[in-house]
Amino acid sequence: MVSLFFSVLPILVILAMLLIWKKPADITGIAGWIAVSILAFLFFDTSLEVIARSSVAGLVKSFAVSLIVAASLLQMALMQTTGALDRVIVFMKTIALDSRAIQIIMINVGFGTLMVSVGATPVSLLPPILLALGYTTYSAIALPAIGYDSLCTYALLGAPVVVLVDTINAFLLAGDPNAAPVTLGMAARVFCLFVPITATMIGFCMLWISDRWNGVKKGFVPCIVSGLVIAVVSYLTSLMDNLVPMTGIFCGIAVILAMVIYLKLTGRRVIDRSGLTKKDMEIEASMPLWKAVSPWVILILLILALNLPKSLFEFFYYQFTMPINGLAANGMPIPTRFLWNAYTWIFVSVLISIPLLKPSREQLSTTFRLWGKRAPRPVFAAAIFFSIGEVMNMSGFDMATQAFAKPSMIQVLADASSRMFDQFYVLAVPYIGLLGGFITGSEASTIGMFGKYALATANNLGNVVPEMILIVGGLAFGGGLASVISPAKLQNAAASIDKFGEETKVIRIAFVFSILLVTATAILAGIYLFSGAVL
Repeated sequence: MVSLFFSVLPILVILAMLLIWKKPADITGIAGWIAVSILAFLFFDTSLEVIARSSVAGLVKSFAVSLIVAASLLQMALMQTTGALDRVIVFMKTIALDSRAIQIIMINVGFGTLMVSVGATPVSLLPPILLALGYTTYSAIALPAIGYDSLCTYALLGAPVVVLVDTINAFLLAGDPNAAPVTLGMAARVFCLFVPITATMIGFCMLWISDRWNGVKKGFVPCIVSGLVIAVVSYLTSLMDNLVPMTGIFCGIAVILAMVIYLKLTGRRVIDRSGLTKKDMEIEASMPLWKAVSPWVILILLILALNLPKSLFEFFYYQFTMPINGLAANGMPIPTRFLWNAYTWIFVSVLISIPLLKPSREQLSTTFRLWGKRAPRPVFAAAIFFSIGEVMNMSGFDMATQAFAKPSMIQVLADASSRMFDQFYVLAVPYIGLLGGFITGSEASTIGMFGKYALATANNLGNVVPEMILIVGGLAFGGGLASVISPAKLQNAAASIDKFGEETKVIRIAFVFSILLVTATAILAGIYLFSGAVL
């Protein structure tokens, strides 16, 4: 019981920082890391070297997320200072003005998923657009946060699913060096089990937020259509490993096209410029749309060129992993995939787009100044929870014997969960993911912090590899669904329309939606596990 208390204590510290003292994610992360390091040293006999190595190893493992955050913020700063972002916003103001339900799906699911997949941030970009289109402050904050939740796994060019697969494989190899690796496609097909129901439910949640039951009634058919489109596209991309990182891109485009076809079939306009102001028209005339979206288009083309040829994908993802050796306390190499990971190509797309956007010297200076102001804290916040998870994973490890002198915090939590939930752990793990997403503000960080815990528990319960993927997939999916209650995301949305503090009103109802969505995920996970559908 003492070991269990000290294993849970860092999580309690983090929750207290967030809920009681209202501290931001980066400050909370520092407090959590200090707490877990002290407890690992004092009560789990962990050397300072193991703590230090694990902390740095966690930062390196976070690169698939933290460096993407850094690169995407640079891209957004360049687009903002050159006026490209304003031009995109003006275009989005013209979409489906006479059908609010379809507009909600196109902007918040279609554009939202597409943008977050290529590194943009819906909770920063979409609230001003929704406010300009006549949505309430409440809706303008809530809709972007919930819109891409069902595909949050494929955000940032698939970063969360890549982190998930690396976490699973590291766990399997630690137990058996000859274990067959889990592929991106295997993990993606597990997520496809959840997507049809949750994507459709999220659509109905958005319609209810906008106009209660009247909104659900008016948008019933478009919502069903978008859910089916997402389900089909997600399944098709899961059939080939090289397409998995682009799932969000394909789904976003497919939803937009499906809604355009639906508008055409029902005799309504897709583009309506009647709502544009004089200032909007001036912005529209200042830059062609193709130039404004060029950073995203270039990035998509680069990613397609790197992933569509199967031989290139397999080389850069599976073979040329560019591992960092000798850093982790247990001697395991840490794959970085610098030449495959999306952050490299976001930086490259920024460089290539500069001659097209033609920023002045002053605009470039402003771009880097904004980047220097905005990037450090969210980048650090994305990374620090990986370090916390890694210290928890390696607590009790003895470098001299290359074995655990004491069970790690993660193993203690896993053993307790095995006893408490037994075979019903699969029903509890999505709620643990929801907690992780609330704490970290990121699905990938949730996996970094709690992934090994979920895997260790599943292993304790005798689950085989497909079942373990399902269980840790439920954790990840719960973490993604936490976007709508993540303080960091909602504060970001509120700040983008100068309504800081309004996010507290959103959390109350969003909490209800998140519980409903995670409950549906838990039920689905239970059905799939107990029926043997994943075997």
